[in-house]
Amino acid sequence: MSKRLAPFLFTILVICSAAGKDAPTQVINWPSAGAPVVRLTLGKFKEISATGGQHNYLIETTADNLWNKKISHLGFNLYLFDKNKVRIGDGWTTIENVPPGQTVKFQTTVHALGTPTSVELAVNSVPTELQPLAPPKKVSMTVNSVPQGAVLSVDGVEAGTTPKLVQLTLGKHSLGFVKEGFNTGAFPLEIGPDDVSGGSVSYELGTSAHDTVELRDGTVVSCDLVAVSGMEIRVRVAGELQSLDRNKVKRIILTERDPAN
Repeated sequence: MSKRLAPFLFTILVICSAAGKDAPTQVINWPSAGAPVVRLTLGKFKEISATGGQHNYLIETTADNLWNKKISHLGFNLYLFDKNKVRIGDGWTTIENVPPGQTVKFQTTVHALGTPTSVELAVNSVPTELQPLAPPKKVSMTVNSVPQGAVLSVDGVEAGTTPKLVQLTLGKHSLGFVKEGFNTGAFPLEIGPDDVSGGSVSYELGTSAHDTVELRDGTVVSCDLVAVSGMEIRVRVAGELQSLDRNKVKRIILTERDPAN
């Protein structure tokens, strides 16, 4: 993961079109909780150039000071992601010396290696007078598994299936992985104060924890083989004994097990 100082971070997901440049206007309040201080309006992505696979986009941006005081300085990073939640580009924008109740308009430039489908907006510079209003820092990270499709949990709370884009606060975390037919896994992860969004973690699941029975109709059963006779096969599925017609079984794959003591 790249290292860069980002004192405070919040994340807003902006869904773009497949072409990236036809994203609808997005209105974002900061901070996202409580009374907003500034409202950012991001217009459509307009592609201005492309060289060697890198696309440059221009965004018409409006900032409204909703606070009762002058905003001396407030900076934001923009992170662009593709359809696989891989970070492919970025940009930044800053507002300065905006009196209370005033609106400023400007243009924001972002760059992407490929076609962006989502954007994260993260505050990276907050003046002293606004720091009490800034939310706790969060880092956006893509969590994947080999093979994909594992149920992911973050600190014991189910978060979806891999690959999954998650938001993590500073400190230590535990990522859990569960997939039928494989050993469950756990991965410790610590987010430091210098970490920024865009990183990724991939966890390789252990070998299959169960035997596999493939039926002639294409059905695959993850189970524990108990017994095989002339006409039936007995297996244990999720703790329940089941009988399978031997003539319907195409093949059986046995997992290697340690010998009983």
